[in-house]
Amino acid sequence: MKKMVIFEPAMCCSTGVCGPSVDKELLRISTVLNNLKNKGVLVERYNLNSNPQIFVDNKTINEILNKDGVEVLPVTMVDGVVVKTKAYPTNGEFCSLLDVPAEYLRAEKESSGGCCCKGGCC
Repeated sequence: MKKMVIFEPAMCCSTGVCGPSVDKELLRISTVLNNLKNKGVLVERYNLNSNPQIFVDNKTINEILNKDGVEVLPVTMVDGVVVKTKAYPTNGEFCSLLDVPAEYLRAEKESSGGCCCKGGCC
């Protein structure tokens, strides 16, 4: 399985999904990562505010930050290679970078206890 790591700018909490006005992009990322986790695909996510030492310890990220500054964040790496900077992966990019089907990004629907036929009851 491929290993994806996202290095994010400093945020108030680990996901950035807090406060009076939630950033829709951060909400999308949190939802996608949660859905991937539920399918057994783990994506590491590091916030500069919460995990500064990881940014220092990762030679590639450290060099990028020293060269380009924090404006380069978020930075996404797959298997140790930088694949995207300055923006989060799109849903399509998540699928291609992690080699997973699009349905992995969507939450499973809760069963209402009735029939399980596609499109409604049988």
